[in-house]
Amino acid sequence: MLLLAGAVPVEHLPLLIGPIEVSPTGITIDGNKLPINRGNEAMMSAACLICKEYGIEAPVGMVAGDIGKREGSIAIYKHLAEHLPEMGVKVLTLHYVMPDLKLNKKVLATIDTMAEEDKPLMIADAGSMYVAKAGGDAHYYQVFTPDLGETAFLADDKADHPSFTRGFIFNMEEDVPELIRRAYAGKNATPTMFVKGKVDYICQDGEIVDTIDQPSVETMEPIGGTGDLITGMISALIYAGETPLQACRIAGRVNRAAGELAQPTPATQIDQILRFLPEALAKVQKQLG
Repeated sequence: MLLLAGAVPVEHLPLLIGPIEVSPTGITIDGNKLPINRGNEAMMSAACLICKEYGIEAPVGMVAGDIGKREGSIAIYKHLAEHLPEMGVKVLTLHYVMPDLKLNKKVLATIDTMAEEDKPLMIADAGSMYVAKAGGDAHYYQVFTPDLGETAFLADDKADHPSFTRGFIFNMEEDVPELIRRAYAGKNATPTMFVKGKVDYICQDGEIVDTIDQPSVETMEPIGGTGDLITGMISALIYAGETPLQACRIAGRVNRAAGELAQPTPATQIDQILRFLPEALAKVQKQLG
């Protein structure tokens, strides 16, 4: 099972778990329809489309409503801590949740009880990446997908939240290789890491092994959710059998190719880019051979 977990900004939405169905207007989990705006819904939609193109089962979504009051995030943490060993999860992607160090530690403690061959390969972005770094727990994860600001946070060995990243480090965003070096030196990076930006950096075991800067579609910059597509695609590609490194290489190129095909304006919404993912995937697979 590919399990994608995260909170959505819908007040009083209970914990939902089930296969994700995607349509042009939204995703459906356990009979509940959620619009594709950005965040977890965009990530889940991208994963669904990639799984479909690879001819594998749809990912399972785990969502709960959270508008900042933490109820939904707590429900996700608690369910994972109590039930993960029995769920048969092969790849687990944790995305937008309210960071809770204590509850995240409980999830990781549950994983520690599992046999090595049963432990899921773990991917984190956004709030789930923040709490992993703050707890010194990056070693549990295989892939992080930070943007430049988040990479600065990972590079700061004293910050426990991106808001507290020290100024001299945050101002190093023009020197992305140095930020990456610091993140790995502080053991706050994963074996494979995808750093999103004007130039995408793909890292393996502390080394930058690939960069992606073409096609450069400047009008994609203000469109919310493009980074979420990358996280979803990486998750699905790994579940489909690609190595984490190859999944990052494919996802980064597909994201840019889809943006080019969509010919976006600053008013373009993320669902208008999503629809081009299958065509972009075919194009990239042909290029990569």
